[in-house]
Amino acid sequence: MKIKNILLAAAAVGILAGCGEKKTEAGANHPVKIAMVVKSLGNGFFDAAHTGAREAASQIGGVEVIYTGPTTPSAEGQIEIINSLISQKVDAIVISANDPNALVPITKKAMQRGIKVISFDSGVAAGGRQMQLNPSNAELIGEKQIQMAAKEIGGKGELAILSASAQATNQNTWIGVMKKTLEKPEYKDLKLVATVYGDDQSDKSYREAIGLLRSHPNLKAIIAPTTVGIVAASKAVADEGLVGKVFVTGLGLPSEMAGHVKSGAVREFAIWNPIDLGYAATYAANEFVKGKAKSETGASVSVGRLGSVTLDANGEAALGPPFTYNAENVEKFAKLF
Repeated sequence: MKIKNILLAAAAVGILAGCGEKKTEAGANHPVKIAMVVKSLGNGFFDAAHTGAREAASQIGGVEVIYTGPTTPSAEGQIEIINSLISQKVDAIVISANDPNALVPITKKAMQRGIKVISFDSGVAAGGRQMQLNPSNAELIGEKQIQMAAKEIGGKGELAILSASAQATNQNTWIGVMKKTLEKPEYKDLKLVATVYGDDQSDKSYREAIGLLRSHPNLKAIIAPTTVGIVAASKAVADEGLVGKVFVTGLGLPSEMAGHVKSGAVREFAIWNPIDLGYAATYAANEFVKGKAKSETGASVSVGRLGSVTLDANGEAALGPPFTYNAENVEKFAKLF
């Protein structure tokens, strides 16, 4: 199954995925409208999340998914889109935030109009949403990336981090965990020499990766906790003739990473299943719309075929641990996302 089927030329709002032909109890003309607002269009991770959203909508029935996002990742672009969605009177907004705080005023406005707001992947700050669905536990994600890097370079040497934007909630949380993990005795021979930001743009991420390789001749590994960054860093390592000398790891999509695993630039990487994440976030949004879920500490929220998640004191819940991909399994999963 190929995920790359989103029409990038479509307008920022109004990319409609007709899901769930069943009619709601409210009547034939009133399906539940759930808008999925992603960081930017054309990102394979979010294309896969869209597939999951469509699956959830089809399973639930009577749900229409509106898939949208800015053409480049920015809070301003998402704010403009949310304003339009408020005017469209959607029932729920499921969003991966480009900036956790900048979106709060507009998402509060949406909630005041009766729209349920669920953030996923990269969260909106508390107060600006009913629930934040994390794909995994931040500690596990951060530790996993250091473990993979350490394994690739024999537990010693210089490493660098190529992140998305400097304001990305999830990226900064994971980087914080990575830095804390590096303080453990077993990682005393690893040295973090730089953290740079590619803003989840392929060309900028590539330039930043090239800069790391040329500025740090003793660099042994690049960790990219972003699907755009890990591809760019892998290409940079190959273009600089450093395959086998500098290893790339982090979070990536199997469909985009299979070739880099084959080339040797990447030995292993990790990611949760974005299809499941999009499915769970959409299913949870419908639960809130139907009044079956509450935004309170300890509340259980159904996520369909994935079971249920429990909200903590910050209104956050984790879906599951990241999964490791390597030469043994990447081709299999590349056919899925």
